[in-house]
Amino acid sequence: MEPSDSTSAKFQDRGWLHVALFMATFVTTTFWGAIHYASYLDDFSGSTTLPMPFPALFLRGFWFSITALLFLSCHEMGHYLACRYYNVDASLPFFLPMPFAPMGTFGAFIRMRELIPRKRMVFDIGIAGPIAGFAVLVPALILGIAMSHVVRLPADTSGLMELGEPLLFQWISWLVWGSLPTGYSLNLHPVALAAWFGLLATAINLLPISQFDGGHISYAILRRRSVYVTYAAVGALVGMVVFLKSSNWILLSALVIVMLRVIGAHHPPVLDEDAPLDRPRIALALFAVAMFVTCFTPSPIRLI
Repeated sequence: MEPSDSTSAKFQDRGWLHVALFMATFVTTTFWGAIHYASYLDDFSGSTTLPMPFPALFLRGFWFSITALLFLSCHEMGHYLACRYYNVDASLPFFLPMPFAPMGTFGAFIRMRELIPRKRMVFDIGIAGPIAGFAVLVPALILGIAMSHVVRLPADTSGLMELGEPLLFQWISWLVWGSLPTGYSLNLHPVALAAWFGLLATAINLLPISQFDGGHISYAILRRRSVYVTYAAVGALVGMVVFLKSSNWILLSALVIVMLRVIGAHHPPVLDEDAPLDRPRIALALFAVAMFVTCFTPSPIRLI
């Protein structure tokens, strides 16, 4: 990689704001982690009573919150440290608490304060986040699935939610538990559930759309032709809503369409747009495709 010259007055942040948002997100994810831990202990029995006093249950929520925040932190710090390396001004991660979401957060992001001048920088900054997050995600998924347990499904499964299983989840589940018999399911430990959310977040970030992480990677390889990939990806999202009846993608499709109306579908140009990428970066791009394929599921959450 090629660092740029250092300048002053960059990377200036209100540290207290980032810490406050992180702590608020830690509380909301721990709260929802406690709810998930209670559900994990319930084993589909349908009990409406807490399995233990809530203070003790809240502490069990750390399983979920620490896993989720470790993934988010590594993903965003991958981007941030790449920006620091190239001296491209960016903020520290902003964490987004959300008390009413099943994960307790809308995720995290860094704010770019200047355009990225060169194509290799675009590629490296774009791919650094998914790779850093994935490096944490895989061991967390293995640990979480190993801590989960197999249970018999109730006779009446109406109203139960089923999580779509990405390929990586299926492979690790099979390696740990083998093929499950009919009528049984894996009751996910909160660590596995947080890792599952991480798989979904990784797949979404790697969508080859405009200024998503996948959009940066796509532009670095295809240059201005990447706009056609953006249109195809948006069409695929809308197609899943219309043809697969997958309501999971309605909100994301709407947000992406609004985003493209505001900032445009074309990736911001760089100074050396025609410069080719080297072979190691092409190999990393193929690895990013593999990450997307193994993390993606067309119907993440559905009612049985």
